Amino acid sequence: MTPAHAAFPRDEHARRLARARAALRQAGLDACICVAPESLFYLVGYDSWVAANGPQALVLAAAELPPVLVLRDVDVPLARESAWLDDLRSYRLHRDDPAERIAEALFERVAKPGRVGIEAAALSWDWGRRLERALAPATLVDATALTGGLRWLKSEAEIACLRQAGAFAEAGLAAMRRALRPGITEIALAAEIEAALRRAGSDYWAIPVELASGPRSAGGHATPLAREIEAGDVVHAEFAGVQRRYHAVAMATLAAGAPAPEDCELHALACHSLRRGLATIRPGVPVAEVEQASLEPLRRAGLEQAATMRFGYGIGIAYPPVWLETLQIAGGSDQRLQPGMAFVLHAWIAPPGQGRGVLAGGTWLFSDEGPQMLAGAGPAPLSA
Repeated sequence: MTPAHAAFPRDEHARRLARARAALRQAGLDACICVAPESLFYLVGYDSWVAANGPQALVLAAAELPPVLVLRDVDVPLARESAWLDDLRSYRLHRDDPAERIAEALFERVAKPGRVGIEAAALSWDWGRRLERALAPATLVDATALTGGLRWLKSEAEIACLRQAGAFAEAGLAAMRRALRPGITEIALAAEIEAALRRAGSDYWAIPVELASGPRSAGGHATPLAREIEAGDVVHAEFAGVQRRYHAVAMATLAAGAPAPEDCELHALACHSLRRGLATIRPGVPVAEVEQASLEPLRRAGLEQAATMRFGYGIGIAYPPVWLETLQIAGGSDQRLQPGMAFVLHAWIAPPGQGRGVLAGGTWLFSDEGPQMLAGAGPAPLSA
């Protein structure tokens, strides 16, 4: 039966499952226990945030066998309305052992599993130990990078979602520009952004709106407070529009009234940094090379140590608590960029002891024509 609220057609998920099985076989894994909500949505379409409230898992064998979804009985209707799945099994919380149900499904699919992947980054310590005992004697292997890597290259259907998410994010950015004025509080400004996102049609976002003003702007991931924004304050914000769980992140630094010359200079340097990183992006380029290019203007200005954020990261399907994918555009990573990826890029400068910080960036889709901006102010001059 066709799910009433499926985000994608069955053949889209069939291609994703085929790629996942091939990746498991290449890694020498007999199966994978997928517990991250992002993986459940990507592989079979199950839209769920409740993993932290009740254990759930998709059991996927490397062989050509149907996957099994194990979840709480109270959430079965949610799976039936969104997931392309024939084998769905439930348990009653505090009565049944979900680890045993997951183990049963695995041993049905693979009689004597040797190496089994598991998304360790999405597990609590206790839940991981329970699964380890239930799945013995199989050896559990961290498959977080493997399953995360499946989502790096976006299909045309995914790109359509990202473009719509970008339109939602731009509506939030327009609301921020309209509402920002001296005397408004950070919380009230965030409310204008959030209301615009929802009115435009956005789904809920994986990270709360990040917003800081004036002396608080030195903090890179601040949530808004009841502080009144003063004339001349710089205000930076970061938030996402969401379509079918696909996120596009907008970010901008604006001024409440006429900005101070030193803020304009700092923001211009951040924009220069962003442009240098963008200019380096081409097929196959190492991500570390992109970040190094972005740091060159800061190094010449003696402010490299003031850039404490990574230059970028992959973006796509996301659930709380974060929207970052496993693609990391940062020094120390051996990953490479390819067309079909979507990523957030940002240049962040917060000189120590100055009580100010600026942020320039947004979300880009890397197509055959190069990076195309989906959302954000990008390298625009600082303005009110």
